[in-house]
Parts: sequence; C-alpha cells; structure tokens
Amino acid sequence: MTGPDTPPHEQPVRSDDLIDEASTARATVDGHGIVTQWNEGAEGLLGYRPEEIVGRSAAGLLADRANPLSVAETLRALNPPDRFRGRVALLHRDGSRVTAGLLAHRVTASGDATEWLVVSPLPRPERPLADEELLKHCFAQGPCTMAVYDTDLRLRWANQDMERVLGLTQEEIRGLRVPEITPGPEAEETEERMLRVLETGEAQHLELFLRMPGHDRPVAWSTSLAPLRDGDGRVAAVMLSAHDRTPQHTTRQRLLLLNEASIRIGSTLDIDRTTQELADVAVPELADFVTVDLLPSVHGGSEPRPGPLSGHVMLRRVAARSVFAGTPEAVVEVGKVAAYPDFSPAAECLKAERGLLNRVTDPAVSRWAAEAPDRAASIHRFGFHSTMAIPLRARGTTLGVATFSRHQRPEPFEEDDLLLAEEMTARAAVCIDNARRYTRERNTALALQRSLLPRTLPHSAAVDVASRYLPAGPQAGVGGDWFDVIPLSGARVALVVGDVVGHGVQASATMGRLRTAVRTLADVDLAPDELLTHLDDMVNHLSAEAESAQGPTGAGATSGDIGATCLYAVYDPVSRRCSIARAGHPPPAVVSPDGSVDLLDLPGGPPLGLGSLPFETVEVELAEGSLLALYTDGLIESRDQDIDRALDTLRSALAQPAESLEAACDVVISKMLPSRPEDDVALLLARTRALDAGHVATWDLPADPSVVAQARRDASAQLEAWGLGEAVFTTELVVSELITNAIRHAKAPIQLRLIHDRTLICEVSDGSGTAPHLRRARTFDEGGRGLLLVAQLTQSWGTRQTGTGKTIWAEQSLSAADG
Repeated sequence: MTGPDTPPHEQPVRSDDLIDEASTARATVDGHGIVTQWNEGAEGLLGYRPEEIVGRSAAGLLADRANPLSVAETLRALNPPDRFRGRVALLHRDGSRVTAGLLAHRVTASGDATEWLVVSPLPRPERPLADEELLKHCFAQGPCTMAVYDTDLRLRWANQDMERVLGLTQEEIRGLRVPEITPGPEAEETEERMLRVLETGEAQHLELFLRMPGHDRPVAWSTSLAPLRDGDGRVAAVMLSAHDRTPQHTTRQRLLLLNEASIRIGSTLDIDRTTQELADVAVPELADFVTVDLLPSVHGGSEPRPGPLSGHVMLRRVAARSVFAGTPEAVVEVGKVAAYPDFSPAAECLKAERGLLNRVTDPAVSRWAAEAPDRAASIHRFGFHSTMAIPLRARGTTLGVATFSRHQRPEPFEEDDLLLAEEMTARAAVCIDNARRYTRERNTALALQRSLLPRTLPHSAAVDVASRYLPAGPQAGVGGDWFDVIPLSGARVALVVGDVVGHGVQASATMGRLRTAVRTLADVDLAPDELLTHLDDMVNHLSAEAESAQGPTGAGATSGDIGATCLYAVYDPVSRRCSIARAGHPPPAVVSPDGSVDLLDLPGGPPLGLGSLPFETVEVELAEGSLLALYTDGLIESRDQDIDRALDTLRSALAQPAESLEAACDVVISKMLPSRPEDDVALLLARTRALDAGHVATWDLPADPSVVAQARRDASAQLEAWGLGEAVFTTELVVSELITNAIRHAKAPIQLRLIHDRTLICEVSDGSGTAPHLRRARTFDEGGRGLLLVAQLTQSWGTRQTGTGKTIWAEQSLSAADG
C-alpha cells in the first residue's frame, strides 16, 4: 500500500513518469483517410489541437494537395502492404511547410476495421549520457556473454557476463587467446572458426557442450562469431557472442534418449536381452551404473503376484551396465539372487509402486550399506553419490526394479532425471512383460514337444542310430520338427523325419498327432508311399477340424490350414534295400563306406495337406556300413546362405571322419549351425547293418500237408546249427502252425524264413492277401487255437502285405529262450 505519506524513494514507478508523450508525433488514420486520433506530439509538430483535426481528412495536412481517395489508394497499394516509411512535406497550422520523417503501420481496429498508425520522432535535447558511453555500457552490462578479439585473435574486451562465466576479470585475460583462457578441443575449434571469420569476413556459428571452470555441470553454448569492420570495411576484430542453451539442449537430449530407448529396447522376445538393452541405453547418457533385477518367478516366465510388494524382497540380477568395463561396481553378479531388506531403495520403491530418488547419505541408504560391508566398500571405492530406484511395472503387475546410479558425473539426479528414467522403464517393462509371456508359452511348447519326441532310440538289428534336436532361437518360437525310429517285422526298421509348418504350441501338438499316426500306420506295415497318402488324408482332416473350430473367416479370424513335410524310409538288413518316399521334404544324404556323399534323387512329392496328389516310393540298395542322413529344412535353410552352398557344406560335414555316430552328429551341427538356428532342426543319422546268409535260412515249400514235418526238422536243424537248442520246441510249434494255416487257407508260393540276430524271427509267406486273425475257439472245436498258441509262445507276432501276398511272422526273445 502507498499513499501521500509514502517516502518518495518508495513510491512505485509508473510508465507515465518515464515516457514523454511530446517526444513523438502520433496519429491514426482510418481506411478512408480520416484522422481518428491526435496526440500532444502531433500538436507540437503541426500546431493543430486534437479537436481541430480529428474527423478531418489527412489529405489536408499534405503540403502537396491530394485527393483523399488517392491517399487511401496509395496506402492500399504499398509494398509491403502493412507499412509505409519516408519523408513527407506537411502543412503547419500557420501555413508553413514542415518536412518530417513518417513511419506508418497498418493495424486492425475494433470490428476488424483497418486503420493506420502514423508516427514521427521529434527532436530531443541531448542527454547527459553520450552515445559512445551508452554503447560501452551496453556492451559491458548486456545480458549476452560477449567478448571482442583483435586480428591476432587475442582478447581485447569481455563484458561482465563473460567475466561471470569464466570466473575471471577482463584484466586477467586481456591479451590471451581462447585456448589459453579455456584449454580444450572446443577452444581449438572456436579459434579455427574465428580465423575463418578474419579470412572470409563471414559470420560463423557453432554449438559447444563443455564444462566451464567453477560450474558443476556442462553447459550447452550457442556461439556466434561475427566480423567487426573499420571505416574502410576491413575486418578489424571478431565479436564472440554466446548464449546458454542448456535447458533446450537438455530437453532435446532427453527426447533423443527416449526415442533411442523406444527403438533399442524390446528388439527381441528374450527377457535377458531386453533388460540388458534398458541398461545399455541408460549408460552413460543418464547414469554411470545401471542394474536391472527381476522377481525370480518373472525371470522364469511365470505369472507375477499382483499388487504391491512389501517386506524383504528376493530379486534376481538380470542385467548390469557400467561406464567401466566389466561392471566392477556390481556387488551381485548377473544371474544371482539376492535379498533386499524392506528399508532398501529397491524394496521401498516396490512397496510405493513409484520411483524414488536418493542420495547415498540418506538414512535408509546408509543403513542398507552399513548392513552389507561389500556394498559399503563399493560405494566408498567408486564414490556413489546419487541413485534412483524405479519399479518395473506392466499391465498392473510388478516385474522387478531398475536402479540408476551416478559416481563419475558430479551432478546428482534431479526430478527431471527421475521422470525420464520412469518413462524409459515403463516402456521397457512392457517389453519385458511381453518377453515373459512369450517365454512362458515357449517353455510350455518346449515341454510339450520334448514329451512327444522319442526320449531314447530303440536298438535295432538293421541300423545304429544317433540324433540331434535343436530348438530355434526365442524369436522364431518352438516348431513342429520331429524324428523317429520304428522297429518293423523281419528285422527291418522305419526311419522318419517330419516338419509341421508354423511355430508354437499348436505346431507341437500337431507334430505329436502326426508322429502317433506314423507309428500306427507303420504297425500296419504299409509301403512308404501308401503311408504318406494316409498321413496326407489325416492332415486334411486336421485342417478341416481347425477351420471348423474357428468358424467362418472374417475380421480377426485365422486360417485353419495345417501343413507338414515328411520323409519315410524302410530299411531291410537282409536284402540291404531301402524303400523311401517323401512329401515335400529335403532329400536324404547317403555316405558310402568309401566316404563319398550323395543326395538321393527322389521324387519330391507334395507337402502333406494338399490332398489328391500321389507319392512315389523309390527303392535303393545300400552297402553295409552306409550312413543315411535324414534332416529337416532348418539344417540347410538360412537367410545368410543359399541352399546349394548349404548342401555342399552338409556333404563336407558328412564326409568328415568321426569316431562315432554321436561325434558325427556333433560335426554336422557345428559345421552347419555355428550359431543359434533360425528354425528348429532335427537330424537323424543311421548306419546300416546287414544280415548275411549265416543269419538267414529260407525254404520254398509246396502246398502239401506232408511238408510240415520236414519243415519242422529243417528248422530244428538250423537252430541247432545256430546254437539255439533251447528255442527248438517253441519254434517247431510256430513253424507247424503257420505252415499248416498257409497250406489250408492260402495259396502258393509258400516260403519259410528264419532270421537270427538279437531275436529269432520265424516268417511264413504265401500268395494270399487275406490276413488271419485271432479268434476264441469253442470247447469242442477241433481247430482255431493255432494263432492263439503262437501269440502265447512268442514275444510278438503279426502280418504284413507283400507284393505277391502276405507274410505272417512271429518273434521270440532269445534271452527268454536261453532262460
């Protein structure tokens, strides 16, 4: 409050007290050239009082008479259209001629009407402060940081703001060059630009970010270098003017960091890599040391507990990054689980569900450090002084904590840094949660897939086998690749590899159904092309079921198509012949005993699921000791290598000598897949064996009941020759029953074959395609018990179709016979 009694030096200063209205002649003229306002200065210039001129035409004031309309048209035709400047001859009230410099501005009056503001400066008495002295004071006291350097690039004058920035007086630095005042690369660059100003006479501009002596943090300077010319136009000095743009620079850097975080964080669906990306982005731009700790359940892909956490917290260190190599500040190693007490910054921020900014000297931090000597030692050694603990939260659940620390940068974290870190961690948390969800689904699919793949491969008289299965990297997801080894009758074996199109749980489930179907069809002992035909029908049915379950296609619907490729091979160690058919699958490779490698030339066949397209079986003879390599396309298909080059690499890997099949698998995998595969890979290696004549006995029999007794004697003699006397009794019964059934119910040709390897196999072939079956004989039936007796006496029995009829076989365990 002020009043009449207020002392003069405490009276408020008003603009009217400072501004002299009589020093400027000012008037307004409307769009029709009529004077609408007239001030005291205009009265002093032309002698008219306001009431004498307002409302009259401005044309009457011109010494050279003009039509008012022409005045308005002249104003409208100005270029630029909103301003007029020049000297005009005017008439004084006493009739004398007055020449004045006028400046007219087009302005908008009330009601959007256009009018002109006309002003003219009037002569003023000299002020006590001369112009040169005023300019000197302007330079010295101006708000900009300024200095003048002579042609030797040595400082001549520095204003007060430059003295403040440098922390030096003008007397202390006069005569010094820029690098001598503030040494460093920025000073060298500034002097080079100043030299360019002297040479070219053109102004230069540069942006500098440097820490000045006496300042606690770097400053962003926008620096201009301008030439100062003498009366002859020669460059006589260089003016340096610098503006502190630190707030704008800091804001721009924060936006750039956020943009970089949005690009770099979440590039994969791998939890460890995503958390490491958060740490990598923040160092060194925001912090000197960053750690990311997750709840152990989250790191494993499980669903985190909803709501805030309280009390002591167990966290797993997942990522860390430091300005120093090897993160020497870390007390907890990556991968380790550590306990965080309830008063630690990590536990407090989880409880509060918001970021916390702390100084190392805060009581809670000091207590936490005091209870952990190794942590206290690290704080003291590296000079930690400021930290931020921020919870990682996504979709309403807490995932872990990100901790940001400074020990090299002297300035502590501020609230703006906390907001930036919270924004970065919020984006990272969503990516981490996506990776967690994907990890959970992937683990489920992997568990399902492993449960569906063969855990052990069966021992076979036909082949020795080894296999490898490699899941694709986390980005690709779990696929539907599979392999199998299926023992068949007659010491034969079926080798299978397949690949379901797509990834995820659905692909693994489909793979399991197809593998089961192949095993079921293999028990029927179908030829490879027939088996693939039945498998193709099954895939078509699965596709139809999937599409029916999804309903009509439309927005948000996905195709129910299911596709797969498969290769099915049957190897007979007696004939050493291998029958193979494939459905859109890569061809197998064969390594001969001499080491040569060839890809079998087989008809490709369509992938499973197309329907109504035929498959073709090819039969090849393999020398004993040949290596058959079956694989899925993930082994040979890659974005970095064309298929022909990959096949050449495969041939080279298979040709390389190996101590065992397991070692051979390792060689192939290491050569073909030096890094994580892009797709699932299944590899099956089988080394063929052969059963020579010493292990096989064959008799062609006429369709005469009298041959049964001779067949029993021949079989018994052969078993004695093999040293299998304990199996004679059972074998005679089996031979007698099977041959008798063939003579009674089938037709010629009839053949008896005994195969001796790990088991004893008895086979009777005939020319009829009718398969026998077990039946329950009634009490007084004279027959019908033969096959039941065979089934009781042997380990297994069955029948298979041949090109000329069928074969009934029975297999005995030699260990059982010996015992």
